[in-house]
Amino acid sequence: MGEQATAPVAALWATSITRRRVGMAVAAAGANTSLLLATPPSHSLPRQKTNPNVSISVTFAGVPRPFSSRRFISPSPTASNGKQAFPGKHKLQPRAGAFAFPMTQEASASTDFSKDLPSFNRSLYAPIEPYSSGFLKVSELHTLYWEQSGNPDGHPVVFLHGGPGAGTSPSNRQFFDPEFYRIILFDQRGAGKSTPHACLEENTTWDLVEDIEKLRKHLEIPEWQVFGGSWGSTLALAYSQVHPDKVTGLVLRGIFMLRKKELDWFYEGGAAIIFPDAWEPFRDFIPENERDNFITMAAKIWTTWELMTAHLVQNEENVKRGDDDHFSLAFARIENHYFLNKGFFPSDSYLLDNVEKLRHIKAVIVQGRYDACCPMMSAWDLHKAWPEAELKVVVDAGHSANEPGIAAELVAANEKFKHFLKNGS
Repeated sequence: MGEQATAPVAALWATSITRRRVGMAVAAAGANTSLLLATPPSHSLPRQKTNPNVSISVTFAGVPRPFSSRRFISPSPTASNGKQAFPGKHKLQPRAGAFAFPMTQEASASTDFSKDLPSFNRSLYAPIEPYSSGFLKVSELHTLYWEQSGNPDGHPVVFLHGGPGAGTSPSNRQFFDPEFYRIILFDQRGAGKSTPHACLEENTTWDLVEDIEKLRKHLEIPEWQVFGGSWGSTLALAYSQVHPDKVTGLVLRGIFMLRKKELDWFYEGGAAIIFPDAWEPFRDFIPENERDNFITMAAKIWTTWELMTAHLVQNEENVKRGDDDHFSLAFARIENHYFLNKGFFPSDSYLLDNVEKLRHIKAVIVQGRYDACCPMMSAWDLHKAWPEAELKVVVDAGHSANEPGIAAELVAANEKFKHFLKNGS
């Protein structure tokens, strides 16, 4: 386990920015540096051009908010019966006389104004407990934890957690109406309560895709709605492209397709322009006198960097999760394993290239405008390739599903699917 842990966790630090500082430590750990990213990042997102086949909605803390810019448009058009149509190919509809971005005063680094934000819990359903749970052996090595909550006879929805390696949490159940949905959560290989913990063997995207199918069959579910954010959106896209006939709908948040430019942005210095205070400890790595516990410290600092960049307004409780050795080891090791192996995809644009398989699936994409982890360029690229999917842009949000505007839009998307499943429109 020591050799298996040391090489990948050490390798994650050898970005082009840190090689000179920690090169000796990486070499000592036996990292395969040929796999590391080396291309300088693009420090700005591409200018968004209007596209007559692409329709987006812009929201402010979950409330539709029109803008005067011709690049921002009104919500999806309405059907002839006056109800909002499920999105398809709609032309851009600039709003004449709409008001512009709200002006805000720059806050100092020490200012805590999170208390002034709307409560996250206002957008969520009340906490619930599982009505059943268990473990599913998916290979000779791996066993997955799973649970079900909500309505046992309701419409099934599977929640795909992020990371990879983050695991699920009880609050994940609260995005869904428990009277309507049969809510399935599970911890992916090596994460959360699944065993063996933080294991990298037999742990690839395609292993996880087939695990989802094994779980569906184990629970005797004919088809289900798929919900995933960040890495969960990656896995949701991969699963839906392999098993499109098993998916009734997709709710995706913080689009991540594991392309080189996305990894370059976050780990090669792009996000550091916005979060220099969080980046420098990550870049400077670990003082020599603390390197006796290299693996644990590396995992903590990797996890802290990501957690510190996940919110538009930094969430201290979320950042503290990085202090949990059990959580941070799985999070850092498994993420690094997947990132060094380029997600185990055969090409850099694999998920975009196979979007044709998803055209018939109704989908809602929720994206924070200021997402520093998974920048909006990815959601935009996906939506241009897949204009049938509805894109909801939350202008006052970053990456985390826990942000008020993001949470509100995720709940709204599930409500939209609920209405569609009940009424067929």
